[in-house]
Amino acid sequence: MYYSSGNYEAFARPRKPDGVENKTAWFVGSGLAALAGAAFLIRDAHMAGDKITILERLKLPGGALDGIEEPEKGFVIRGGREMEDHFECLWDLFRSIPSLEIDGASVLDEFYWLNKDDPNFSLQRATMDRGQDARTDGLFTLSERAQKEIIKLFLATREEMENKRIDEVLGEDFLESNFWLYWRTMFAFEEWHSALEMKLYLHRFIHHIGGLPDFSALKFTKYNQYESLVMPLVQWLADQGVVFRYGIEVTDIDFDIRADTKQATRIRWLENGAEGAVDLGPDDLVFMTIGSLTENSDNGDHHTPAKLDEGPAPAWDLWRRIAAKDPAFGRPDVFGAHIPETKWESATVTTLDPRIPEYIGKIAKRDPFSGKVVTGGIVTAKDSGWLMSWTVNRQPHFKKQPSDQIVVWVYSLFVDAPGDYVKKPMQECTGEEITQEWLYHIGVPVADIPELAATGAKTVPVMMPYITSFFMPRKAGDRPDVIPAGAVNFAFIGQFAESKQRDCIFTTEYSVRTPMEAVYTLLNVERGVPEVFNSTYDVRSLLAATGRLRDGEEFRIPGPAFLRKLLLGKIDNTQIGALLKEFHLVSD
Repeated sequence: MYYSSGNYEAFARPRKPDGVENKTAWFVGSGLAALAGAAFLIRDAHMAGDKITILERLKLPGGALDGIEEPEKGFVIRGGREMEDHFECLWDLFRSIPSLEIDGASVLDEFYWLNKDDPNFSLQRATMDRGQDARTDGLFTLSERAQKEIIKLFLATREEMENKRIDEVLGEDFLESNFWLYWRTMFAFEEWHSALEMKLYLHRFIHHIGGLPDFSALKFTKYNQYESLVMPLVQWLADQGVVFRYGIEVTDIDFDIRADTKQATRIRWLENGAEGAVDLGPDDLVFMTIGSLTENSDNGDHHTPAKLDEGPAPAWDLWRRIAAKDPAFGRPDVFGAHIPETKWESATVTTLDPRIPEYIGKIAKRDPFSGKVVTGGIVTAKDSGWLMSWTVNRQPHFKKQPSDQIVVWVYSLFVDAPGDYVKKPMQECTGEEITQEWLYHIGVPVADIPELAATGAKTVPVMMPYITSFFMPRKAGDRPDVIPAGAVNFAFIGQFAESKQRDCIFTTEYSVRTPMEAVYTLLNVERGVPEVFNSTYDVRSLLAATGRLRDGEEFRIPGPAFLRKLLLGKIDNTQIGALLKEFHLVSD
């Protein structure tokens, strides 16, 4: 397996690998990583679909990419996925998956046309004082000291940032800036999270720094992620003959571990309380999704709080059993043993009263019933005790959604803090109480809040104990390599597997990159895995980001005026001078 870029590799079709007809493939879990891996086996490794089996503990596929209607509770989306044009592996996958909406088009075609016709951007990123514009004005408000700290983080080696928290490398000036407000609410970072992952995010999205305040960098699907991404992919896999087995809880994997090789020899599971297993030979491949950001999620309802489930966690317990067999299989408790630091809560609000969308429209400055972009991303209530954010995507957000309803996604980073209206922590609140707090922050008159929250909406809260578990401070080896040294027939995939590329986690791209690397390595596919977009090495992207981080302030060159003039004169008629002027870092 190797990394590549450019059309020469992107448009190439790999030939059938030797011996693939003698192989089978087993996937543990049916999240995006597993679904993508199965698709790459069929499309690029020429494996017959009926040789692929996907084992899933739940009754439906998709993992964290969800979206469902629970008849007694309402619509539920645990989270949303922000995407961009340089998710190279994701779009490589979905260019081959037929759209369920448009005949003759791929999912990528459908997505591309949608975002061409209706580009995403926010007209109000943050509010204060109950729905009033927070006047962040697109500024980052980074002091000179905070700018220097970001540059130092950006230039540091990975090793320097291992096992460090964000607040160990970025000080109070930074944590009080608009940049941190934008960043933490957009990506769900806390100050105790990994400085290494913060660094990787800066490198990964340096070309989008300018779009951070208004979300113009982002692109979204037409419907919720389950209907827009999972359903067409599952349909295509089923059409190819892939076997889906639901209600199967994989409990352990056996290995034959020797000095220079490691081979998976058996998958063990429970099905309807009975033990089952399959023996594996060298030609039987197993792709394991380890850990889970949505494990033990609990749904409340309009009258019941969601529970924080700290009990047995099958996905994490499986990784613990596997990790105990070899140091190369990672250290799951680095990520999965810190629930107070990795939890937060979301809620899905479905409006039933026509008065509520009027307040949404005032803040979004768009008609929420238009079918087009509404908020353009999250709106953060900057002065919220919960640090509440909310978003309204294109409506309807579900295909079955009635035309007079709006589906709103709400989440908070500070679930232990009291609210401003409800005066309780979010994690203790019913859906109705969460609705009250949200209505308060979007400017509904206090006298109207109890009635509208009781009868004008239906809200499902969701508590997720492990939702940011992959953000915990870490070092090399805490996540196993996608293909551990010596592995002959198995791979780790998903957010907790370590790609050798400079990618960041909590993205659909990472969930597709790791299985692509796994399939291409184990099957010796003669095509490059797309490298991470190289904007971090593009001087234009770096200069543009520098200008934005300085809120447009030009460079101040120290020293006497005649020396400054002399220096600028030396570079004025060079390409360096042209670039500095183009990105407004010096004046003409």
